[in-house]
Amino acid sequence: MAESAVSFFVEKLGNFILQEASIFGEVEGQIKLLRNELEWMRLFLRDADSKRIYDERIKVRVNQIRNAIHDAEHVIDEFILNVDHRERRLNTLKFLKCLPTCVGFIDKFPFIHELDSRVKDINGMIGAIMANRSKYGLEVSSSSSATDRDRVVAHNENRPPVVEESDVVGIEDGIHELKQMLMNEETRRSVVSIVGMGGLGKTTLAKNLYNQRDVQGRFDCKAWVYVSQEFKAREILLDIAHHVMPHKKTRKLKGMEEARLGEELCKYLKGIEEEEEKEKKYLVVMDDVWSSDVWSRLCSYFPEVENGSKVLITTRNKEIALRATSQAFIYELPLMNEAKSWQLFLKKALQGRTSTATHTLTSELEELGKEIVRKCKGLPLAIMVLGGLLSTKEKTKASWENVLASIDWHLDQGPESCMGILALSYNDLPYYLKSCFLYCGIFPEDSNIDASKLIRLWLAEGFIQRRGKERLEDIAEDYLHELIDRSLIQVAERRVDGGVTSCRMHDLLRDLAVSEAKDARLFEVHENMDFTFPISIPRLVIHQNPINNDISQCLHDSKLRSLISFSGSMWVRHWGYLQQHIKLLTVLSLEDIYGDYILPREVGELIHLKFLCIKGNVISELPSSIGRLVNLQSFDLGWNNCNIPCSIWKLKKLRHLHCWGCRVSSQSQINKRTELFESIAKLTTLRVMNLSFTNWQNKKTLLPGLMPLSHHVHLYDLSLEGSLEKLQEQIELYPPNLLRLELRRCKLRDDPMMILEKLPSLRILVLCYDAYVGKKMVCSSGGFLQLESLELYGCELEELMIEKGAMSSLKTMKIHVCYKMKRLPHGLLQLTTLEKLSLEGSSCWESIKELEEAMGEDWDKLRKIMC
Repeated sequence: MAESAVSFFVEKLGNFILQEASIFGEVEGQIKLLRNELEWMRLFLRDADSKRIYDERIKVRVNQIRNAIHDAEHVIDEFILNVDHRERRLNTLKFLKCLPTCVGFIDKFPFIHELDSRVKDINGMIGAIMANRSKYGLEVSSSSSATDRDRVVAHNENRPPVVEESDVVGIEDGIHELKQMLMNEETRRSVVSIVGMGGLGKTTLAKNLYNQRDVQGRFDCKAWVYVSQEFKAREILLDIAHHVMPHKKTRKLKGMEEARLGEELCKYLKGIEEEEEKEKKYLVVMDDVWSSDVWSRLCSYFPEVENGSKVLITTRNKEIALRATSQAFIYELPLMNEAKSWQLFLKKALQGRTSTATHTLTSELEELGKEIVRKCKGLPLAIMVLGGLLSTKEKTKASWENVLASIDWHLDQGPESCMGILALSYNDLPYYLKSCFLYCGIFPEDSNIDASKLIRLWLAEGFIQRRGKERLEDIAEDYLHELIDRSLIQVAERRVDGGVTSCRMHDLLRDLAVSEAKDARLFEVHENMDFTFPISIPRLVIHQNPINNDISQCLHDSKLRSLISFSGSMWVRHWGYLQQHIKLLTVLSLEDIYGDYILPREVGELIHLKFLCIKGNVISELPSSIGRLVNLQSFDLGWNNCNIPCSIWKLKKLRHLHCWGCRVSSQSQINKRTELFESIAKLTTLRVMNLSFTNWQNKKTLLPGLMPLSHHVHLYDLSLEGSLEKLQEQIELYPPNLLRLELRRCKLRDDPMMILEKLPSLRILVLCYDAYVGKKMVCSSGGFLQLESLELYGCELEELMIEKGAMSSLKTMKIHVCYKMKRLPHGLLQLTTLEKLSLEGSSCWESIKELEEAMGEDWDKLRKIMC
């Protein structure tokens, strides 16, 4: 894992030498010596990393090298920062005509001298560490390095089908029994519980049950929420409300306290204040409940309606289940028997093939495989993870014997058999994946991880290694898929093209990641802890506000490179300390910030930032100093309603910009729109862009077409919100490689399909909340040839017509909250590639009922795709 840090720093040194070549002189030799030593060190670490768990001496040596790398990176970045500060000061004086031009060059000499001295010390330290490496039997093995590289390329070119969490075997009996509990005729609200130890498959069983079509159709509204040990009642209630209530009703809930929020949810489920005053028959799943306080605190908000509503709980503790329900409504999940364990193992180890593929294993491999499965003791998580590991190995006796021996070694280290197997799977990861896997542990337990954000964080942290001319984002997505193939990461939601929208980490695997990351000094997670110690690790993650909010003493002389807070309000008061004591930050992510404030100008001092995320809902203004963040690659403001200065267009390295609800200033008050789009046109490195223009003073025709985006050849994901006069008809003016387009509240009067169906690469089209205010849309024959997903939310649409030959590649269609759409889209059932049709909050059910009563061929087609 330390090898990734070295690779990242080697690339950084190369760029540094090129940028600062004119000022080096004697120090240039020391910098190049450092880079050469690092190249050897990288090969050494690639071999040593897999051996360190078996030899404490190797572990110590790897830690020494890692510390030396961090020191070297700190020295280089501090030099860059000092030179930047001095140049800005001198430029100011020159502007005032106080200094001659030649002074600037001479003024850098003290910094160069200090850099030379400190790099010499580091070279000496590294030389001492590496001088005796032969004593430890760690000579470089070039063959193993080549194997790792080849494995990456092969994975990218030919990824096998993945065994999804929902595809696991051995849960049929549980589904049948639980379905009877959920769908019985009992009218009173009841609670059903699934009980079992960690890794047994409670979430998998509940999710499979939740997604069953007959279960979905049984209830008026449904919600799935993750509870976990970090129980926050208000957030759980808000999550449930977002699932069951219309969007227009949930807007007002954001600022409410827990009690008021619970009352509003309860009233909605009771049908109070609704036009029909109809009680909702609801199904709420609360996954991973750790405390009986959860149900006792929330139960009053689930009304005791007499309509068969249900609450489903998963927990490891049977006492929690008994507090919420009777024994008759508790399902205790058993361990897998030997036959089903073997079936699941084969399905994973042979990656997507059926259990009939047993004959592809020799009798020796089958015997070894069954011995490996017995070590898992019937735990599905352990079986899936080991199967994922073996899917990457050669199908030879020697290879599988090595795995079996490794399992025995890990199990000898402690009593927890499952944790030993999980640790083996982590230690078996190739060097380039270890940091990526551990980093997933920064997210709160049981949270859905936005895959796009995760990939952008990996990029900023330097975990993604270049591979020819491939885009770094594509390489990162390959890394994510490989972790999924190994069952170390679970898919929460997929895109229609097979990519991952969001993912999750099993809590046992997260525990492993957090523990290993702390041991490797990659990061530490602090949850509601008192800061009474100096911060000496490179990355700090905070999930709850620390008890002691005065953290200034802990930041003194800190070498922190990443600060990630999921409860960020406390940091608002500490910007001065951030700038003064941790000014070399690369990643700054502050979420859940509330309270009206203006981001201070000190943020512009953090010139090494590559990832900046500030999420809340009341940040009112960004300073012009934001334009000094010249290394910024990803800028995420979430749904903040704030002013963005025009200096943002100076950020030439910006690849991802997300700022719903923001207003971008121009340099003058004249012709704002023209200047804005000319500025956007300069950001040609953008890959993903989300912009909202709804809050400008002029509410009409705020987006005069997409003309300035025609040169954005890298832009593949575009989301726009705001009133449009009309769409540009010339297709050549749109981003040429656009894969996904989302339009919100654009109030288009002309049918947009006539233009959008001609975009050659478009795969996903999303139209939300009055994107189009007309009554009818027509998809013409031969249009949308590449489109795989069409999503309509909150539209006033009454009729959608799909002509024969249109949307020939469509796989998914979602029509949600389109109340005026009384019938299914005309021509829907002629779409031979359509796999999923999702209808929520629409009025199409009358036409569906007609098809069901007719019981003909059309009904057979429809019921197979409805979900």
